[in-house]
Amino acid sequence: MSIIIFPAIDLKGGQVVRLAEGDMDRATVYGDDPAQQAGAFAAAGAEWVHVVDLDGAFAGKAVNAAAVEAIVAAFPGKVQLGGGIRDRAAIDRWLALGVERVVIGTAALEDPELVRAAARDLPGRIVVAVDAREGMVATRGWADLSDVPVADMAERFRDAGVAALLFTDVGRDGMMKGCNIEATRTLAGKTRIPVIASGGVTDIGDVLALARVASEGIEGVITGRALYDGRLDLAEALRVARA
Repeated sequence: MSIIIFPAIDLKGGQVVRLAEGDMDRATVYGDDPAQQAGAFAAAGAEWVHVVDLDGAFAGKAVNAAAVEAIVAAFPGKVQLGGGIRDRAAIDRWLALGVERVVIGTAALEDPELVRAAARDLPGRIVVAVDAREGMVATRGWADLSDVPVADMAERFRDAGVAALLFTDVGRDGMMKGCNIEATRTLAGKTRIPVIASGGVTDIGDVLALARVASEGIEGVITGRALYDGRLDLAEALRVARA
């Protein structure tokens, strides 16, 4: 089975950045033209791009809206967007502007009925973020640690009709430590919802390892720093993911 490669564009102050372990003070800037970056990913063959409004995740509302809109306009494929989307108005606004799927994290923990209602009304358009730190769900831009285990968070939306669960090992994100494949497989084994892996992708080996277990319920993988640092070639990753 094939998996989807989601090249990531994380936005901070209108720039393309990558964080280390979700720490806003440990940001590496990779460019100041998010739309151009989206175009480069499209040129390499990407059909999806994963965009995160990092400032929005902390503010609880869109902060880098202009950059997101520019990406949507420039990218011919599908855009998956997360960061600060915490009410129905924000969901509807982004989908109306051309975003294909929205990712909801903090609101999924604090207002699960919002997610259930949106998933029911908007099939295939809602993704729940399950951000894990030491097995527990992290929220508000990963700054806060809840007392909810990852598996319990997934169980809350078992029959809600969400498109996917986006599982991120926060401790590995941006650290080039390798994707936590076992934890991803464990989560996928406990739910019928497709799981997207994120955090720590280092090279083509991680992509290949995930592709080999795609049949276990893994829909795709998000990768950022490995692409920007040249450790992973996007065109090659896409070929492996589709093989």
